[in-house]
Amino acid sequence: MKKHIMGIAAVAALTLLASGCAASDPLNSGGGEQTSGKGDTIVVGSANFPGNVLIGEVYAKALEDAGFNVERKLNIGAREVLYSQVENCSINVVPEYNQALLAFVDADNTAEGTEAVDAALAEVLPDSLKVLKSSAAQDNNAVAVTNATAEKHNLKSIADLKDVAPDMIFGGPTEWKERSVGYLGLQSKYGVEFKEYKILDYSGPITISALDKGDVDAALLFSTVPQIATSGYTVLEDPENAVGVNNVTPLVCPSAVPDDAQQVLDKVSEKLTTDDLIDMNASFSLDHEDAADVAAAWVKKAGL
Repeated sequence: MKKHIMGIAAVAALTLLASGCAASDPLNSGGGEQTSGKGDTIVVGSANFPGNVLIGEVYAKALEDAGFNVERKLNIGAREVLYSQVENCSINVVPEYNQALLAFVDADNTAEGTEAVDAALAEVLPDSLKVLKSSAAQDNNAVAVTNATAEKHNLKSIADLKDVAPDMIFGGPTEWKERSVGYLGLQSKYGVEFKEYKILDYSGPITISALDKGDVDAALLFSTVPQIATSGYTVLEDPENAVGVNNVTPLVCPSAVPDDAQQVLDKVSEKLTTDDLIDMNASFSLDHEDAADVAAAWVKKAGL
């Protein structure tokens, strides 16, 4: 969990995600977009995978429509990079996932369920950070295999992998290999040991291709990835909650995000659903629509 960037190939595959994602260093203060409006500029960031970029665009568009100045610094990197940027307030708001964030901040915390996880986060986060209202929308980590692999080995749960994993290759991003609600959770809660962990992207085109070609036998996919339905993958059940249940939750630097802007983000959380995430991901990943356009359409539909 301590490596700070994804592999070069994964980053290259994801840097073209959206028109709001600068090809140059997204942390460079000269990049991003701004609109005229009230108060100081609110800097919206995101991780470097499609679903998070889309939510970052939703946050940015909703704030712009409410009259705030917004600068986008999207597609930056993993939590290990983003968290410190919000903590020092060079980025003011990012879309987070509550249980994964809790595991990052307090790895030994055993809270489960949206309310308990959010309460725990409020306790353990430093005063320089704040989580706003969690959405009902979930984008969960999931262990996926092809339908053919599931049928061949009679796989329904992650636990079913224990006997066959030693002959299998698992695919996932660099950071996930060392996360307690990640690959370490598969090992500690199910005793699953794969022959190899192959470094791929974050549930993106490289991972999809590796599964389809048989370069890996199982992989991390986010639960809102549309290819789960369209490409014939089986998501294995996780009765021990090894990889977590994650509600989409804004993480903010409260000193830079005024109360009325926080209220806008809370309204986004009130409206956002898991089905919305799946639909937006499909529009972006399968229909190749621009991320900013997809986000703007959702904000309009939600009446924000």
